[in-house]
Amino acid sequence: MSLAPVTPSATAAETMSYVGIAPIDAAGWTHRGQRIALAPYAPAVAGGLLGLAAIVETVSRLLDTGQTGPYIVLLCLLGLATTAPLGAPQRTVAALALTAASVLSLAAFHTLTAAGIAAAPIAAYRSGRGGRPPVAVLLGAPYLVLALTDPPDRYARTVAIALASVVPLAAGVGVVRRVRREDAESRAAQHAMADTLLEHTARRERARIARELHDVVAHHISMIAVQAENARLTTPGMPSAGAQRLSAIGDTARAALTEMRRLLGVLREDASTEVADRRPQPGLRQLAELLDEARDATRAGTRLILRGAPVALDPGVELAAYRIVQEALTNSRRHAPGAAVDVELHYTRDTLRLLIRDNGPGPSGPAAAGGHGLLGMRERAAAVGGELRTGPAGTSGFLVEATLPAATDGTR
Repeated sequence: MSLAPVTPSATAAETMSYVGIAPIDAAGWTHRGQRIALAPYAPAVAGGLLGLAAIVETVSRLLDTGQTGPYIVLLCLLGLATTAPLGAPQRTVAALALTAASVLSLAAFHTLTAAGIAAAPIAAYRSGRGGRPPVAVLLGAPYLVLALTDPPDRYARTVAIALASVVPLAAGVGVVRRVRREDAESRAAQHAMADTLLEHTARRERARIARELHDVVAHHISMIAVQAENARLTTPGMPSAGAQRLSAIGDTARAALTEMRRLLGVLREDASTEVADRRPQPGLRQLAELLDEARDATRAGTRLILRGAPVALDPGVELAAYRIVQEALTNSRRHAPGAAVDVELHYTRDTLRLLIRDNGPGPSGPAAAGGHGLLGMRERAAAVGGELRTGPAGTSGFLVEATLPAATDGTR
C-alpha cells in the first residue's frame, strides 16, 4: 500500500498553484483574470487632454498680456512637459519628469497651469499604485521647498506652489496607506486560503488512509484470526499447547483489529469526504485470487458467478467493486465462519450489479452503527455514483448488494 504524504510545510503559493488558484500580488491584482481599474490607454488620454488644456490656458494667458512669438512656443512646450508624461508606461520616470518640468516652470517662469497642478496628484497616485509609495510622497517635496523660499511679495505664485505641493503630498500619503492596507488584506487572504486548502487536503488524505488501512491491513489481520481458529478446531490430535498458541494468535489478531478500529475512528473523525485513489489498484481481474485466498482460509465453498456480457468499467468502479467484495468476504469470515459464499457479478450495458451472499445463520441483531466495514462499502459505492444495500438473505445468511455504474461522471 502506497500512501502519498501530506506536506504541511508547503507554502501558500505552492498550495494555491497546485489547485489552480492564481496568487494575488500586493496591489490586489490576480495574474489570471485581472481586475482592470482603468482602461490601458486611460493615462495617455488623460495626459493628452491635460496637455491640450495647458496649451489653451497658456496661449490665452499670454495673448491677454500681449506676449507673442517664441515665448509662447516655449511656455506651451513647458505646459506640455508638466502634463504629457502621464501617458508614459514607466510610472516612476513619468512622475519624476512631470515634477521636474513643474518645478522648472515655477522657478524660471513663475507660472504653472491648472492642468499642471491637476497632473501632479494623478502622477502621485499612479506611482503609488505601481508599487512606489515613497516616490508618490516625494513628488510634492520640490513644490514645498519653492513655496517656503518664495519672496513674500509673490503671493499668487506662493499659493499656486502651495497647492501644487500639498495636493501631491496628500495624494501620496493616501496612496501609501491604501497600498499597505490592501497588501495586508491580500496577504491575510492568501494565508487563510492556504490554511483552508491544506486542512481540506489533510482531511481527504486521512479518509483515504483510513479506507486503505481497513481494506488491506484489517483484511489480512482478520484472515490470521480466522485461520488460527480454523486450525485449532479442525486439526485432529492437536496438542493442548499448540491449541493454546493458536488461540493466543487468534486473540492477538482480534485485539489488533480492535485497536485498528479505534485508530480508524480517529482518522475518520474529521474526514467526511474521500478522494478516489488514482494510482494502480486491484480490479475485477484479481477477484479469482481473492476468492482462492478466502477459500483456502475458510475451507468452505466460495463461488464466482458471472451473468451478462462483461463490459469495460472505469478503473475507479473496478477498484470499488473489488474492495466491496473483499470487505463482504471478510465480514462473512468474521460473522459466519465456515459458511459458503457466492459472489455474483451481473453485467448490463450501463451497470455492474454485485451480489455477495453467504449461507450462514444471518445477523443476530442490528449492525453496529460504528462499524467501518459496512460504512466503507457504502462510501466506496457512493464515491463512484452507485448504491449499496445490506441485510438478511432470505431465511438464512447475509446479503450485500451493490449497483455500480459502468463509468463515473468524470469519464462519461
